[in-house]
Amino acid sequence: MRFLIIEDDDRIADFLSRVLKGEGHSVNRLAHGNDAVNIVKSSDFEFILLDLMLPGMSGLEVCQELRFRNINIPIIMLTAMDSTEDVVTGLRMGADDYMTKPFDIDELLARIETVNRRNRGVKLQHRELHVAHVRMNTEAKTVIASESAVSLTAKEFAILELLMSNPDKLFSRERILNNIWGVNTDPLTNIVDVYIGRLRKKLSTNESSFIETVRGMGYRIKH
Repeated sequence: MRFLIIEDDDRIADFLSRVLKGEGHSVNRLAHGNDAVNIVKSSDFEFILLDLMLPGMSGLEVCQELRFRNINIPIIMLTAMDSTEDVVTGLRMGADDYMTKPFDIDELLARIETVNRRNRGVKLQHRELHVAHVRMNTEAKTVIASESAVSLTAKEFAILELLMSNPDKLFSRERILNNIWGVNTDPLTNIVDVYIGRLRKKLSTNESSFIETVRGMGYRIKH
């Protein structure tokens, strides 16, 4: 995706830019709220990370103006202010999500994925995924592996859909937890490992494992 980071703190903007580029995205940066609306209007950005406290127009004003102009690019607000009132105000101005500083980068990446899926939800609900010997119909909630139907629980299906939607992409345990369970810490010991193990038994061929473990980093499905 093509990201726009609107952040006046160079240290934070540099860090976000490096992380997003490392994930394969392209990144542009702005440090002043007054420039944001016109630049977004004339560009093809697909996601915005928006600081709340900006010189010129505030992040809230930028978000409100973009939505007023029917610019519906997904926006996550990043701010040091974390009161309920601040969060509610940001969401009412049209933000898709809200994270307080300092934030965990894995959680931010998971939130980006969640917001992006939600904004593309209609398209994602009516598609078939096909990776290696496994086919998934996300509307009918069916999975076929090596021409045989596979019965999955709801959580197993959700994890498999996440991985198959992003073949070759590495997901940490924390990102899987956030996407599937909506939490950032493991509520049970090794719950992600347990579910990955179940999926492997149901989906893997005799020759190789369908889901690859990258030691100390997480899981991915090789395309």
